[in-house]
Amino acid sequence: MTDTTSNAALTGNVLFYDKPEPLTIEAHGALGVDPVDQPYGFVAQTNLVPLTVTEFAPAALSYPVIFVGEKRQPVAAMALRGGENLFVSAAGAFRPEAYIPAYVRRYPFVFAHDEAQKRLILCLDRKAPFIREGGATPLFVDGKPSPYVEQAMEFCNNFEQERQRTDAFVQLLIDLDLLDTREALFTPRNPDGTPAKPQKIAEYYAVSEEKLKALPAEKLAELRDNGALGQIYAHLVSLLGWDRLIAMTFLRSAEAQPAAANA
Repeated sequence: MTDTTSNAALTGNVLFYDKPEPLTIEAHGALGVDPVDQPYGFVAQTNLVPLTVTEFAPAALSYPVIFVGEKRQPVAAMALRGGENLFVSAAGAFRPEAYIPAYVRRYPFVFAHDEAQKRLILCLDRKAPFIREGGATPLFVDGKPSPYVEQAMEFCNNFEQERQRTDAFVQLLIDLDLLDTREALFTPRNPDGTPAKPQKIAEYYAVSEEKLKALPAEKLAELRDNGALGQIYAHLVSLLGWDRLIAMTFLRSAEAQPAAANA
């Protein structure tokens, strides 16, 4: 069940959201959204962005799709370092060829869980820079949520369903013991062109191809039939993207050096 009128207290922190508030006509009736050409500045300093399992294939064309943390959260790796994003400019523009995760596209809306009444509450990040009083696209019309808000609620509903599907997918990988710790390595070159000592640039969880191949035939068939196998292979193919991130990191550093010299 979802709601746009509850005053229930919010708990927990959500990436990107500075001041999430339950959306109500009393608090937000005069607000609207202004169109923004480059709206993704809030992502520019985040290198890991959550993904749902159905996004693995399109995301794999742009980023390494990896699993992190105690809960093995699937994320898109968008840079090698925290506080940086190689695919989003400081002004808020995504690279045109890059896939934009649903987690980003739902902003500034998000669902909060009302544990007491077992329902979802649609919330708005009040500090989103394109939300203002008298904004071009109103949040409420004639005392009711506007078509913009209705569309946002539908998107968040779909996202919540995909999030639950993702939780089930990750639990399946854990139950089958398919996830292993893996390192992404970079091998620099010595001045004479010979390989130098490899450097670790990331540590994460990934599906073990050896463990996957060792599964019984009937289990592999089950993974194939329920779609999980395709998502696993999308994840594995995406790991080739570490080389792209390394190259993009060097390119950004090179671009920053002349700017620093001219400062």
